[in-house]
Amino acid sequence: VQLAESGGGMVQAGGSLRLSCAASGSSFSIRAMGWHRQVPGKQRELVATITSAGRINYADSVKGRFTISIDNAKNTVFLQMNSLKPEDTAVYYCASTLAVASIGFALRDYWGQGTQVSVSS
Repeated sequence: VQLAESGGGMVQAGGSLRLSCAASGSSFSIRAMGWHRQVPGKQRELVATITSAGRINYADSVKGRFTISIDNAKNTVFLQMNSLKPEDTAVYYCASTLAVASIGFALRDYWGQGTQVSVSS
């Protein structure tokens, strides 16, 4: 299973970006997908998660500005980021919890390689 991220980049404060992450590979079903972010020298932190049933969780710092959504048919999760702030600058990582057929539908976590988001003041 692989996670392919796209949509990072540079934007001015107040601007918007949309991140996408598509899961592909062996037969699987999605249990949850989400986004984390990391700044050099700091721990990776949760940004937002969504389950296949649509249950959503946001970090307090992004509530009201970021929106996570999932397209189960395309195995893709999106993160719409509005009203971006310089403190949102980080590498954003896609994460997923999948039930993978090749291992008896056991749950396994996967991570993307990360995409840089830079917000200038």
